Amino acid sequence: MDRTRVRLAELLAVLSLASDLGMGQPMEHVLRQCLIALRLAQRLGLSESDREVVYYTGLISWVGCHVDAYEQAKWFGDDLVFKGDFRGTDMASTTAERMFVLRHLGAGRPPAERIRLGVGFLGDGRRVADSLLDNHWRASDHLAMRLGLDQRVRDGVEQTFERWDGRGAPKGIRGEDLSLPARLVNLADVVEVFHRAAGTAAAVEVARARAGTQFDPAVVELFAAEAEAIFADLDGIDSWDTVIAAEPALGARLTDPELDSALAAIADFTDVKSPYTIGHSRGVAELAGAAAETLGLATAALVRRAGLVHDLGRLGVSNAIWDKHATLNHIEQERIRLHPYLTERMLARSPALAPLAEIAVQHHERLDGSGYPRGLSGAAIGIEGRVLAAADFYHSRTEPRPHRAAAPAAEAATLLRAEVRHGRLDGDAAAAVLRAAGHRGGRRRTWPAGLSDREVEVLRLLARGLSNREIAEALVISRRTAGHHVEHIYAKTGTTNRALASLFAAEHGLIGETGTPST
Repeated sequence: MDRTRVRLAELLAVLSLASDLGMGQPMEHVLRQCLIALRLAQRLGLSESDREVVYYTGLISWVGCHVDAYEQAKWFGDDLVFKGDFRGTDMASTTAERMFVLRHLGAGRPPAERIRLGVGFLGDGRRVADSLLDNHWRASDHLAMRLGLDQRVRDGVEQTFERWDGRGAPKGIRGEDLSLPARLVNLADVVEVFHRAAGTAAAVEVARARAGTQFDPAVVELFAAEAEAIFADLDGIDSWDTVIAAEPALGARLTDPELDSALAAIADFTDVKSPYTIGHSRGVAELAGAAAETLGLATAALVRRAGLVHDLGRLGVSNAIWDKHATLNHIEQERIRLHPYLTERMLARSPALAPLAEIAVQHHERLDGSGYPRGLSGAAIGIEGRVLAAADFYHSRTEPRPHRAAAPAAEAATLLRAEVRHGRLDGDAAAAVLRAAGHRGGRRRTWPAGLSDREVEVLRLLARGLSNREIAEALVISRRTAGHHVEHIYAKTGTTNRALASLFAAEHGLIGETGTPST
């Protein structure tokens, strides 16, 4: 067996680290949660098949929790804080849910703005809050499907958001109708947070407090009786190595096509964190890979794969920063400068993915030492990193950002050449990127899901976070017509809101395309 190939467990474990960041948790929360759930499964005498469901469900259940981070930040301030606090509240009543929302509504903003948001929340905001859990499980389920995970795992992912008392999502399943793997993962997720913060007694206390509401009382009693043993060595072991070693499927490894497909799925999930970056990683990867081929690099496929995952660390930075229209302060800038390092840290845990980490971490480094995260200069930046940096710079300029509009291709090329003249980017790498950008393939003959040209235009604006009114103004159509287009888009794509429609757009490569399909 080729040991250089990526194990499915490794890929899911990397995704779990990204999930940690997206939920406002420290890295390895999900890995530790997975171990807790597996230890409970063993004590319950679950079959090997059921333990396999627990394993994969535990690793992937929370991966979709950032897909509507844009809306979360819009209404609740720092989306990472909002999600990080979620596990601290038992949503056992409508009052508890409302109080949680009120505590976070407009967090960090002046009183007058919080009042204005409160009024607006009664309309669109309430619908956003009601759809959060539904969005999260649907996104996680979709990724599980793209990664080829078994239907029992997908069922476990869906039910992870349910509760013993029936107040969960998406179907309000309750009691014994909940799958046992989902019950274990749900409990393990919360008690890991409380154990890490305050020890075993705190974990047992929260489990017992939520027995009969969020958690299965019988599972809680087993956990309480075995808590000391379950947590005994959790702080002393390497969570990564232990979880990888526990993979039930005898170390299943991905073929090259499977890995490429999986990394593309990860790219899409990374980019939907912000409406300003949908389709970004795919675009950068295609440019960088093509430029590397133009330069005759034997590592062109590696460069392309690094492009797909180069922004994975963005999940560790709040959308309150990424989507901010005003000038960033020093602290916010420093948090942004960390994201390549976070990408590297996640990918480097997997020996098979470590070569991607070495390239991806360099996409913001500059030849004159002015880049980040390490301020590398000259020969310390490899040719693959130089190509990725040039591709990222060019493609980013063709996309809108909160503080600027998208630049036309010609202007983006001018800006890239200026970076070369100033000694920040490599001339050969930049020239290869520009050649790649000038020789892209033909346009689609038809749009996916039967979308019309106009609906694709509307979808691109919807994905960027524009309201129906703003879409109408941008396309010079009536607000009612824009609304009709949005409803048609939802119906055709099988989605129900901006976040899920954005994921559809990213997966089908609709954001980076221009013009209309040829007939």
